[in-house]
Amino acid sequence: MVVKDEIKIGMLGLGTVGSGTAEILRRNRDSIREKTGSNITIKRVLVRDLNRPRQVDITGMELTDDPATIFSDPEIDLVVEVMGGIDTARRYVKEALRRGKFVVTANKDLLARHGMELHRVAKENDRSIYYEASVGGGIPLVRPLKHCLAANKIQRVMGIINGTTNYILTQMTMHHKEFETALKEAQEKGFAEQDPSSDLAGRDAANKLAILAANAFRSQVTEADVYQEGIQDVRLRDILYAAELGYVVKLLALGEEKEEGLSLRVLPALIPKTHPLAGVYDEFNAVSILGDSVGEVMFYGRGAGSLPTGSAVVADIIDVVRSINHQVVNGIMEIDFKRKDIIPMARQHSRFYLRFKAKDEPGVFAGLATAFGQERVSLDMIIQKHREGDTAEIVLVTHDVQEEKFEKAMAKIKCLPAVRSIDAILRVI
Repeated sequence: MVVKDEIKIGMLGLGTVGSGTAEILRRNRDSIREKTGSNITIKRVLVRDLNRPRQVDITGMELTDDPATIFSDPEIDLVVEVMGGIDTARRYVKEALRRGKFVVTANKDLLARHGMELHRVAKENDRSIYYEASVGGGIPLVRPLKHCLAANKIQRVMGIINGTTNYILTQMTMHHKEFETALKEAQEKGFAEQDPSSDLAGRDAANKLAILAANAFRSQVTEADVYQEGIQDVRLRDILYAAELGYVVKLLALGEEKEEGLSLRVLPALIPKTHPLAGVYDEFNAVSILGDSVGEVMFYGRGAGSLPTGSAVVADIIDVVRSINHQVVNGIMEIDFKRKDIIPMARQHSRFYLRFKAKDEPGVFAGLATAFGQERVSLDMIIQKHREGDTAEIVLVTHDVQEEKFEKAMAKIKCLPAVRSIDAILRVI
């Protein structure tokens, strides 16, 4: 075994995650050397603006706007991609692998769309891609699924994996703020981007679920396989009604392996106040994993941020350095994943929360019962919550039903003369 005294890194990007990574490598330099046997230094960093002020000490780093100076440098063993985006990042990662570099990335969008392709390129070049930071920020999830829980057949992955939406829903739940107010506050505090559409629509969580599900169920999964609904239409009224019924509203990522295939969903849902995920507040994330042998285990922590995400990136860097020093290639187990059937949403089963307005007159409930009964949708509870003039607001919760049957029942209900508007439909977990 030949331990290299120094491992040099080329970094693509020096934004939030890149700065956190550089700070941890500087701050914990001695501790990291003890764990790896090598000094780890950032030799060169690709940036867009060479003259922009930096939030991190760049002493000893060479800033460049030419990626070729990183890929062609024989002294650089490892490329860390923290620039974000998809097309350019995909091209750079493939080039790094083809040049014999190991790759560490925090890019969930890239992996959710092109992960299998990149793993194949890595395998062809006897290198590996490490991506712990792509899913849960500082929360270890990928490594436990690949190694610590490898003895288990994973049956379910369920969690809160987007801090922006969890912060907004927490403010609505705990402080009774309207959606728009909570969103503005999240942006002011840096928990939401100025363009928060990816978070609010569920795309960010869907990308993360695709990566988690691929590892949990050993299947080729992309973001396109994940059903997505966001929180844009969740209103304070629904938060308050859910509380009365004993529930909390969360944006949940749900992955299950069933006999007929994989069920993959990201959607706002009512969960019981007694469920552990109900107590996950603000920007924190949590993921529950159910294995056939270990039972249920939960991972909790900050799912984003400079230092939490940088922590996961540096952990992957340490793994790479150990692989280099011990002449061990990590092994790309992902290329052995087989494609599994994805269960269409119409064939999924859920309970539903429904809020609507109807004319306050005799026979309304009978009409609802008939429409639901024709599609074999049974009701768990039905409550008239509020009345304005001749219009009543009605909240109901169904028993478990196939999504297709519920949709057919809703089509009939929308045609009832007494129904004025359908204001909210949420699942109940």
